[in-house]
Amino acid sequence: QVQLVESGGGLVQAGGSLTLSCRADGLPFSALIMAWYRQGAGKQRELVASIMPNNGVYYDDSVKGRFVISRDDSKNNVNLRMNSLKPEDTGVYFCNRLQPEIGAYWGQGTQVTVSS
Repeated sequence: QVQLVESGGGLVQAGGSLTLSCRADGLPFSALIMAWYRQGAGKQRELVASIMPNNGVYYDDSVKGRFVISRDDSKNNVNLRMNSLKPEDTGVYFCNRLQPEIGAYWGQGTQVTVSS
């Protein structure tokens, strides 16, 4: 049974930092490209960053240079360090494999709110 548990969100002022964590169980974690997504109010969920099993990374242009994704395969964890946060980073952040199939399980996410 797949379980995705995100944590670490909160309220932070613009320019601040947060580190999000995700534990992913029930997936072949070490073999997967894992990713962080976010969904702003009234918007579709969008890909923020992903990390391959060999630690190759991808970042959306909006977060490049500010966010750092990492993984710990021994703990089935994927983390997202977010620096220099902006109000437009506000949203609910989710972790999952890259390009999950339609109808795939998603966790509750963790809310990030950046005040100006």
